[in-house]
Order: sequence, then C-alpha cells, then structure tokens
Amino acid sequence: MRASQSPTPAIAPRREPFSALPLEPMWLDALAQSGHVSMTPLQSVALPQALAGHDLIVQVRQGGGSATTQAIALLHRLDPQRFDVQALVLCPTRDRAEVVARRIRQLARVAGQIKVALLCTGMPIRTQIDSLIHGAHIVVGTPGRMLDHIDAASLDLRAINTVILEGADTMLDMGFADDIAFVASRCPKSRQTLLFHASPDADPPPDITRLARQWQRRPRVIRLAPAPAPSP
Repeated sequence: MRASQSPTPAIAPRREPFSALPLEPMWLDALAQSGHVSMTPLQSVALPQALAGHDLIVQVRQGGGSATTQAIALLHRLDPQRFDVQALVLCPTRDRAEVVARRIRQLARVAGQIKVALLCTGMPIRTQIDSLIHGAHIVVGTPGRMLDHIDAASLDLRAINTVILEGADTMLDMGFADDIAFVASRCPKSRQTLLFHASPDADPPPDITRLARQWQRRPRVIRLAPAPAPSP
C-alpha cells in the first residue's frame, strides 16, 4: 500500500477545548472526568485529522499528549457492542505499552464494557491467551509478543479498523521492521494507520518514510514546531 505524504505545517502553540472535536458526549465526559479540558498543540492539529479518518505520520516528543491522542482516535472508531479486536497499538517496550494501555482504560471506563488486553514479552503468555479467549476490543503490546499470539492463533486481526505504531522510530532501531510488516499484513487494508515517531528531523527520516509507503494511504505529516530559542 503506497503512501503519498501530505505535509502539514509545524504546529504552533495553541489551546482549544476538546468540546471543539466531533466526539460523542460520553468521550467528552470521559476526558473531563480525567482532567483533560484543553488540547495540547499536538492534539489541536492531529485529532481533527485522525477523527476524519486520515492516516497520519506524527512527530512528537514525550509529553506532547500522544497517549491521549491515540486513545481518543481509536475509541472514536470503536463499536463497544462488537466484541472483536478492533484496534491494535504496537509499542517498542513493555513500559510504553503499559502507559498507552492505562490511558485507554482510563478514558474507556465511562463506556463500562470495553476490554483492553496488554500483550507484552516478559509477561506470562498463557494468561494473555486466556484473556483473549474471553474477548477484547483493543490490544496493546510489543511486536514480538503480537507475533507469538498470531502464531498461536490466539489473536484474530480481521476486524481491526485502527492500527497505531507508537515509537515507530525506536521499533525500527530495535530491528522490528519485519515484525511490524507481518502484523500489519494480517490487518484489513481498509484500516486507519497512525504512526508516531520522535525523530528530530524536520522531515520524516527515510526508514519512517519507507514504512509509511508500505502501510499507509496518503498520510498527513504532522510535527511539533521547535521551541523558540531563548533571547540573548
């Protein structure tokens, strides 16, 4: 699936309320209950495009609000009444996967019936298999463990509508390119794919661009504007 990148200007600092987004009232309530009132600069630009269904390449450093951005984007497309795995988040490490899963659960709690499965190496796979047998809406985890579950036929990705690659640059540096490709190839081509990276370059680095060309459709490129230099 070849991607044609559509550049988006660097994000200028601004604060807008989440109520400006086309979200269902229960998700706005969930954001308010968790203390999220105004969007970060990243969210002000990324979320309207994600909610409109565009694939994104997002350059963001830690603390830019990426975990909440990812949670809102996938929950917006989720059907709580359909007990299939509908969203998948790939992370480079267990620690990062736990952060993302925790944020999704925090916001999903208002719906009362959305199950998030954490699938990471370093955790008992049998327990994870038992959890998947009982059903899950969202899976968050590391590429290697996702492969383990695909090989064991315990993870069915045919109903996926959203794929998020969190820390894509780190995953590529760790040698997960083939694992990402294998997992993505098991998801429907009609899915939305959101790619997040922290590369410092103004333009996505070549390895990120290659990944986007393979697995995204006409992605919009979003990056944080660099912080202004201090006055002399």
